[in-house]
Amino acid sequence: MDDPILVVNCGSSSLKIALFTCQDERLINILAENLSTPTARIRISGESGSTPVSGGGSHYEALNEIIGLLRQRGLIADAPAAIGHRVVHGGETFKEPSLIDAQVLDAIRSCSALAPLHNPVNLVGIEAAQQLFPGTPQVAVFDTAFHQTLPEHAYWYGVPQRYYRDWGVRRYGFHGTSHQFMAEEAARLLGKPVSETSLISAHLGNGCSITAIRDGKSTDTSMGLTPLEGLVMGTRSGDVDPGLFDFLSKKGLAIEEINRVLNRESGLLGLSGETNDMRTLAQLAEEGHAGARLAIEVFCFRLARYIGAMTASLSSLDALVFTGGIGENSALVRHKTLAHLSLLGLTLDEERNRGNGRLSECRIEGNASRYPVLVIPTNEELVIARAAVTHGLQNPT
Repeated sequence: MDDPILVVNCGSSSLKIALFTCQDERLINILAENLSTPTARIRISGESGSTPVSGGGSHYEALNEIIGLLRQRGLIADAPAAIGHRVVHGGETFKEPSLIDAQVLDAIRSCSALAPLHNPVNLVGIEAAQQLFPGTPQVAVFDTAFHQTLPEHAYWYGVPQRYYRDWGVRRYGFHGTSHQFMAEEAARLLGKPVSETSLISAHLGNGCSITAIRDGKSTDTSMGLTPLEGLVMGTRSGDVDPGLFDFLSKKGLAIEEINRVLNRESGLLGLSGETNDMRTLAQLAEEGHAGARLAIEVFCFRLARYIGAMTASLSSLDALVFTGGIGENSALVRHKTLAHLSLLGLTLDEERNRGNGRLSECRIEGNASRYPVLVIPTNEELVIARAAVTHGLQNPT
């Protein structure tokens, strides 16, 4: 077997690893969680049980032990052929994946002010991989890069221009690898070139975003300067009146506390008062839980409203696409969302919808639907692996 491609997704307390062949075959998924704590453990997808991370349970120690597991299983002989890293924020510097060198690392650090919770830990994963594999080409793939095609009227905020000139205050967008995969996979399923395919792509998980894709390029998206803007999410509020910050500060809340609440205690969790898990919410709503019902209704209405808004950036529509954990698995959310969109002529085949698209090559629209409606499982790791091949192996210098 040829040397594989390693994909690294480093979070603040987690490390997600995927391994691919150069022919796009996924070999294994591994998750290290609760890092830098005594309960740090490694779990292999599809297998029961877990193993503790030795030492202090750091990202470096976890990656080192995962590489040992991969070698024991014969999946890596010496080193991977290339390594792809997810990096959340590339600012305006990165419009495509980049082979990592000292200059790229400095640029990623400079974007950390725009993503203080993400870029620093993404750098931890890069530095750990560089220590383990100093001779292996490593490629950074940015969540924001796909959205660098946004026109000015879509990314400017209505604030003084100096905020943009001096501090880079603008809308950037996120989940770019997922939306890029949707553009490519939907085009394949529809039998069209990507460059001639226009979609509305809804990525719905714990984090949620929606993107208008015109001729294969992002022309509008719901997330903005940070991943807080836009749709109601698992624990994030999505759009709120900016005056809320002043109102709450006068109630005695510090800015840091307001930011924490909007990011970690809001969304489905805050509305329901119970959980951010859509499966649990659906069960609770069926049992009559008022908070769960409210959370689902607000989530679906906000999503429907954004789907309508995305049409302003398109001249035609080839399909509405659902992806992510909720988008792929919640027939209830898709049903309730499209119930708000009868004016657009979108209808569902309820049997296909309940089957999450698996009964009909991802298509769930009804016979009378004006546009196709697709459910496509996302594959962000594959996008990163392909970028590692293209930018790390085919163009290594």
